[in-house]
Amino acid sequence: KLLQLARVFCIDVCAYAVMSNHTHTVLYVDDKKAKRLNDKAILIRWHKQFKGTWLTHKFVNGESLTTSERCLLSELIDEYRKRLADISWFMRTLNEDIARKANKEDGCTGRFWEGRFKSQALL
Repeated sequence: KLLQLARVFCIDVCAYAVMSNHTHTVLYVDDKKAKRLNDKAILIRWHKQFKGTWLTHKFVNGESLTTSERCLLSELIDEYRKRLADISWFMRTLNEDIARKANKEDGCTGRFWEGRFKSQALL
């Protein structure tokens, strides 16, 4: 899942370690890549992991948009572009999937992780 997310997000996985009750990851946020991708590429990446909206699918499918739809779409693309280069969104997506699978396996519901992930800049 970690490497799958790296193909969707503009975040590279440099290293990772899976421990018995937590993980360690070394990530590189590629802001330049996020800015370089065109609007359609952003939406195609977003749709690989998330459902998207009728409007984003309409655009990707090449359907014509009204002026108001283009305006709304532009806002959505800006937001998705930011999220695809956001470690918080990356970790949220990773941890949610792991938590759902573990809770299903254990036959329970509710919070799985003890707390929010911790992030430290490496130079």
